[in-house]
Amino acid sequence: MIRLEKRPTPSRAWNIGAPILAVVLTMIAGGVMFALLGQDPVEAIRVIFWDPLFHERFAAFSRPQLLVKAGPLILIAIGLALGFRAGIWNIGAEGQYIMGALFGAAFGLALYPSESPLIFPAMVIAGALGGWAWAMIPAILKTRFRTNEILVSLLLVYVAEAILASAATGWLRNPEGMGFPGSRDLARHPGTDNPEVIAGTGMHWGVITAFIAVIAAYVLLNRHVLGYQIKLAGQAPRAARFAGVNPGRLVILCLGISGVLAGMAGLFEVSGPAGQITIDFNVGYGFTAIIVAFLGRLHPIGILLAGLLMALTYIGGELAQLMLGVPASAIQAFQGMLLFFLLALDVLANYRIKRAREVVA
Repeated sequence: MIRLEKRPTPSRAWNIGAPILAVVLTMIAGGVMFALLGQDPVEAIRVIFWDPLFHERFAAFSRPQLLVKAGPLILIAIGLALGFRAGIWNIGAEGQYIMGALFGAAFGLALYPSESPLIFPAMVIAGALGGWAWAMIPAILKTRFRTNEILVSLLLVYVAEAILASAATGWLRNPEGMGFPGSRDLARHPGTDNPEVIAGTGMHWGVITAFIAVIAAYVLLNRHVLGYQIKLAGQAPRAARFAGVNPGRLVILCLGISGVLAGMAGLFEVSGPAGQITIDFNVGYGFTAIIVAFLGRLHPIGILLAGLLMALTYIGGELAQLMLGVPASAIQAFQGMLLFFLLALDVLANYRIKRAREVVA
């Protein structure tokens, strides 16, 4: 018989080691899954984690894609982490990502075919406002009516997806697209495109913004009174109220920042790598960013590294599908294992495993 005994303080060793051990366990469990699918597990793991970076045939294409995939994950995860640290659970970043893309794309398409250099900065602002507005729905409902932000933000994802489908097939559809769903190609039109800042690196404005967000979040959490309030609200809500922290204001602020960053990520994606509004524009970045936030221990630097690792699983997963015929669902399960093991190991950061002694009457 065993039991869990709560630690007086969380274990620093487990806090640091849990993400590393979670990655190792994910590789082992993923290898078993690939073996059950009839694949060589060692080869599958190598294709996912090694070939995109070091294979002479694939590395030239995959390395720039690493930043392209990591950019939106890091940007969204930074916003989510601020809320999570304060005990505010925004699970609807995917919807805010979609609405940011729609607001920004709609602004750019409304001015088509203008090539003014001011259009793209204005699109970024519109995208940020779109994500912010969508995040304000659960924020206001929580502060005014005490609704659960988890349920509201999650359900709003499906509303955003319905609006996305309506835009792709209706009010944003390309009039020269011969009836096919999808908007004009923003990435191919000067003024609305988000090109690489350094050619051949994958470094577009979204990636640069993600790096800036990492630095800003680090400074906020460690050098600003707001960061202190965020951490205090998450660790000791009663103490935070006694210290004068306004819970409603914090909800509005954290969800607002999260929505802004998710909306900007959507805009950078639709004006760059994706290029246009389509029915299947959203690829799950908003949900995957939750894994990135927790894998990075809600720390800006950790999120940067976790975002790069998760981006590697995206690229390696696509490569495994192409080279080995691994189904896409298996890659999604592989990514889900990472969050499962991380959350399971988090228990050991807060609890010790003790052997329970049987008491004989």
